[in-house]
Amino acid sequence: MGYVPHSDDDVRRALEAIGVSDLESLFTDIPGTLLDPNIALPEALDEVTLLRRVDELAARDRSRGPNFLGGGVRAHFIPAVTPHLAFQSEFVTAYTPYQPEVSQGVLQATFEYQSMMCELTGLSASNASMYDGASSVAEAALLAVRHTGRERVLVSRGVHPETIEVLQTYLWPLHIELDVIELEGLATPTLEVGDDVACLIVQTPSFVGTLEPMAELTRAAHAAGALMIAVVDPLSLAVLASPGEYGADIAVGDGQTIGNPVGFGGPSFGFMVVSEPLVRQLPGRLVGQTTDADGRRAFVLTLQAREQHIRRSKAKSNICSNHQLTALMATINLAALGPEGLREMAEGSVRRAHQLADALRAAGGDVVHATRFFNEFVLRIDREPRALRRELSERGVRAAVPLPDVFGLGHAVTLSATELTSEADIEALLAALRDCGALTGAAPEVVS
Repeated sequence: MGYVPHSDDDVRRALEAIGVSDLESLFTDIPGTLLDPNIALPEALDEVTLLRRVDELAARDRSRGPNFLGGGVRAHFIPAVTPHLAFQSEFVTAYTPYQPEVSQGVLQATFEYQSMMCELTGLSASNASMYDGASSVAEAALLAVRHTGRERVLVSRGVHPETIEVLQTYLWPLHIELDVIELEGLATPTLEVGDDVACLIVQTPSFVGTLEPMAELTRAAHAAGALMIAVVDPLSLAVLASPGEYGADIAVGDGQTIGNPVGFGGPSFGFMVVSEPLVRQLPGRLVGQTTDADGRRAFVLTLQAREQHIRRSKAKSNICSNHQLTALMATINLAALGPEGLREMAEGSVRRAHQLADALRAAGGDVVHATRFFNEFVLRIDREPRALRRELSERGVRAAVPLPDVFGLGHAVTLSATELTSEADIEALLAALRDCGALTGAAPEVVS
């Protein structure tokens, strides 16, 4: 639709209602140095010169070199059909499908997304996506508090550090106690859960790559009447046991690895899938399948437990929208790859990560990992992690996510490999590490 600005008469009447004489009066509280700062701008460029300059700046981003970055966002194969279909105008411009009679396409796509997430996680009901992985974890903790009536949450140190910060932000104003369980040997220890605990939150693979003992931890949570919240990488579920298989009550996480590109950390989408007894506690929306007046299959918004639709005191959360487009990309991606394609990607990631770890160890690298890891692990180094990352970047290699000090491993970074990692990429990383003095051993042969 066309943009219809306010008329002069509209502005005049609005200002009279507010009680000010002109628009500038609305900004008198802002210091002049901020309101109208003196900005030293260069001379204007003509269009051709400007576009050339933009191309030069864009070329400074080394986006095609070997990539070993992980820490929550990884580069995986995305077939061309995924962006081609997802970026059709019907999906790109669609918003909340309140009117099912004109929103069947979006509603069906969302229903398919929910069905796929349920199949991946082995749980009963998925909502229509969430903001991101961190907020989905926080919303799951609030769900557990509502369901159990308890106000204490346990979270493993292996959960992404930024997710733990988001948890603290959500829970602190509500006076909900949050206790962090420290790792033992890079894994979450099986512990006795108190009867005042609402939930236990564990991530697998963890931030340091460990495959956690989820079955044992789930039994410990359930023995105390607490819920088990599994924070999972959806791609890993192609080869690992699903949360439903080991009895978790809620599966949450970030869906970036199953269909979203690496776009400077986003956008992505969060997901939440729950067991049947928790369906009515789901935040956000739930799309269901029904039949219309003529008996044809149709899709509707079945459950909307948010404050826009029910009384604020009864709302399950303030989730007021979803990341529908990025969730749709995952839906198309999963459909295009199929179960076998997804398994091949996951197995390729595991194989390349272990190949990388073996090569680093053979070259004298101090590789640290638990007995089992998926496609990410820790490397101890002899310098400040951010300095190493800069040195590698200068050599055309993107690698080394700094490991926070709370893990107690000193100077250390995480490295990740995926099915896209080649033997040449691994050799390039080893050469860059040797060149900047981070590896002292002889160059090993990279074995397929």
